[in-house]
Parts: sequence; structure tokens; C-alpha cells
Amino acid sequence: MIYGKNIHKSYGNIQVLKGVDIEIKKGEVVSIVGPSGSGKSTLLHILGTLDKADRGEIVMNDTVINGLGSKKLAVFRNRNIGFVFQFHHLLPEFSALENVCIPGWIAGRKKKEVENAAKDLLQVLGVSHRLGNKPNELSGGEQQRVAVARALINQPSVVFADEPTGNLDTANARELHDLIFDLRTRLAQTFLIVTHNDDLAQLSDRVLQMKDGLIV
Repeated sequence: MIYGKNIHKSYGNIQVLKGVDIEIKKGEVVSIVGPSGSGKSTLLHILGTLDKADRGEIVMNDTVINGLGSKKLAVFRNRNIGFVFQFHHLLPEFSALENVCIPGWIAGRKKKEVENAAKDLLQVLGVSHRLGNKPNELSGGEQQRVAVARALINQPSVVFADEPTGNLDTANARELHDLIFDLRTRLAQTFLIVTHNDDLAQLSDRVLQMKDGLIV
């Protein structure tokens, strides 16, 4: 479903990615591990269209990503990709329900349809009792569950997760691990996860080790 070939990225004189090849199949949970500075997050952001490679090819669902202009790329991202970050990036002025709905509304879907889908996701994720609460009224684990629901609202082909448990305590991290694999089972959801959490990595279908800008 995702294919990357010979991906290079530099920032000034620092070469971060040195010709990465990667393939991800539909329904896989794949973790990328490695020391800080190895290029993990840079690769994730490039595959997720948040950053651009200097050279190389990226194909997702038979679409050549690096061939899209900025407007088409934004539409493709909204419809095909979900994101979960270490810091949830929920908008503080909106309720949990509204935060989940926003990508669906941006996609032009009907307001009520999106709200119903968001309520269903929040029910599945165990936070349906928090629909009207704003982020500062939620625990860290609840905030991350709302962020996962937001990532899933447009039924994306893949969810990219960058250190999704990095800001959670052990109990909430374990719950999020279980949630990811439950979603894969229920929805055949594909996940690509950058993590320092060995427990999460070892539960994955595949673990990719990065070192010095390459998958080794």
C-alpha cells in the first residue's frame, strides 16, 4: 500500500536520510525504532506528506505522492492519512467531539454524518462520556484517545504515529498499545509507528531498525 524508494533528505549540511527503501502492506502494524537522530521521525513525516524528500519516490494507494501539487496533496492527506503525535495537538477551544469532527468537516462531509461517526469512534475508544469536554478537562490518556479518534474520522488508509505513548504513563501507554491492535483487528487499519517503547515495537507485525539515516 505504501512504497518508498531511495528517499533522501538533508537539512543544510546534515544528511538525515541517505537512500531509504520501505514497503508497508495494508493491515500491517509496523514500528520504526532506532537511536535519536537516526531519521525515524523525518521518514515518517515524509511518508505522511508533512515534509518533502530531496529525492526519491513515494507511492501510496497507486498515487505518486511526490508528483502532487500542494492543493492536491492537502486533499490526498486529508482523505488517506491519519496522524497521532506524542503531544496530541488537540485544539483547546473545541470540545472532544468537535476536535474529532474537524478533519471530516474539512473534507466537506455532512455535519451530522461526521458527528455521528465521531460519536461512534469515541464510544469504541472508551471516551464517549467526554464528548463535551475540552482538552484541558481530559486526562492524558483521554486526550490521546481523542487524538486517535480524530486520526480515524476519515477512514484513512494509514495512521502514522510519532511516539504515540511518549507522553503517557505506563498504564495509559499499555492501554494505547491494546487499542492500536484492537483497531487493526476491527478495521483492518494500517499503522506505521515511530517509537522508543520496546513493548509496543515488539507487538508489531514488523520492526524496522534505523541507524544513520538508513533502515538496517
